[in-house]
Amino acid sequence: MFENRETHARSPAHELALDCLAAGIEAAQPEVAVARHLSLSADGETLDVMGETYDLGNYDRVLVLGGGKAAGGLARALRDLLGDRIDGGAVVLDAPADLTVEVHVGGHPVPDEGSVAGARRLLELAHDADERTLVLAPITGGGSALLAAPVEGVSLEELRTVTESLLASGASIDEMNAVRKHCSAIKGGGLARACGDATVVGLLVSDVVGDDPAVVASGPTVPDSSTFADARAVLDRYGIDPPDSIDERIDRGVEGGVEETPNPGDALFERVSNHVLVGGHTAIEAAREVAEEHDHGTRLLSARLRGEAAEAGLTHVAVAEESLDTGEPVTIPGVVLSGGETTVTLGDTYGEGGPSQELALRAAIELPEGAVLASVDTDGRDGGSDAAGALVDASTVEDADEARDALARNDAGSYLGSRGALLHSGRTGTNVNDLRVLVVSG
Repeated sequence: MFENRETHARSPAHELALDCLAAGIEAAQPEVAVARHLSLSADGETLDVMGETYDLGNYDRVLVLGGGKAAGGLARALRDLLGDRIDGGAVVLDAPADLTVEVHVGGHPVPDEGSVAGARRLLELAHDADERTLVLAPITGGGSALLAAPVEGVSLEELRTVTESLLASGASIDEMNAVRKHCSAIKGGGLARACGDATVVGLLVSDVVGDDPAVVASGPTVPDSSTFADARAVLDRYGIDPPDSIDERIDRGVEGGVEETPNPGDALFERVSNHVLVGGHTAIEAAREVAEEHDHGTRLLSARLRGEAAEAGLTHVAVAEESLDTGEPVTIPGVVLSGGETTVTLGDTYGEGGPSQELALRAAIELPEGAVLASVDTDGRDGGSDAAGALVDASTVEDADEARDALARNDAGSYLGSRGALLHSGRTGTNVNDLRVLVVSG
C-alpha cells in the first residue's frame, strides 16, 4: 500500500498505524462496495441496489454516466456485474482507465478542457435517454472538478479562476459547491434533469463530511437546496471577487432572472434514487477492526472533523496527552480514529503539502512520547501534492522553530519530506475523505 513501508514501520505502533490505514482504504474500494451493496438475481433480470430493485426487462438500454476519482472502479465493477447488459455510457476520471464505456480524462482539483469535454459528452448521452433507459450514475469525490460544464456565458478559464479562489480561501466543500452548482449545467441535479424521463440510479462514493449526497461531486443527480443567494453569501463571506460573468450571473439569479437548480420538490426526482455505497465511516470501521484485532482499545474522535488543519492537529495532540495521562478517551494501548476533511487557508505564497500533511506537522511539534499519528487523504493525493499524507511521532520535529516556519509558509510537505515522514501510495482508486489513526502506546 505505502512505499518504503519497512522504513516507516519502525515500531509496533508505527506498523499498526499503517495497517489501520491500509485496511480503511481497502474497505473503501469501489469494487468492494459494489460487491457488498449490488446484486443480480439468478435469472439476470433483476438488479438490487441496497434493497431497491430494478427489473431490467423494463428497459431497452442501460447506460453508465458519471465521474469522479473512484468512478472508474465503480464502472469496472458494474461491467463485471452486468456484462453486456450495459449498452454504453461515459465516465470522466482523473487518469486513463481501460473500461467498456467511454473514458474522458479531466483535471483535478482545478477543471480543464478534458473536464468540460467529458461533462458535455455525459449531458449529450443523457439527453438521448428516454423512459425505457436505466441510467446508472457512478458519482464520486473529485467529480466537482472533473465534471465541469460551465453554463452559457461562463468560460472554463473563469470557472477555474473562481475554483482556485475558493480552494485557497479555506471554504468548506459544501460552500464551494454552492457556487459551482450555480455556474454549471451538470451539477446540482443538472445530470438528472438532462436524463429526462429515464430512471436514474446514483451510486455514490462520498468524500464529504456527513456523506450528504447533495455535496458529493456537487450532486449531479441530487436535488439542490442551495440557492443563488447562498452562492453570493459564500463569495462575500470569503472576500472572493469572481470574474464578471460569474458575478453577473449570480446577481441575476438572486434577482430571479436565472432559473434555479432543481430543488427537492421537483417532480423529476420521482424517477431518481441515490445510494451512498461508501463513506468516511466505511474506512474508519475497517481501521477499527484492525486495531481491535491487535488488542488495542479504540475510540472515534469524529468522522466529521473539519476546520483548519493545523488546529485539528493540535486537537490530536491534546487527545494523546489526555489518554496517556488519564486513560481517557482511550485506555493504553489504544487507537483514536478520525475522519472528515480539514482545510488550509493559503497565504500569498505557499510551498508543498496539503491538509493531511499540515495537520500531521502541527501535531508533531507537540506530540508526546508514546504516541504515533498517521494522517492521509484516502485518494492517495493530499491537496495538490503526490503524497497521501504523513506518519509522525515526537522525533519527527527536531527544531520546533523550523517546523513552525514551514507551517507559516504552508510548506509542511517540504519539511516532512526532509524528515522521511511522508507517506506515498499513488492513486488508491477510492476517495472517502481523510483518515487519521492516532496510536497511543505509552
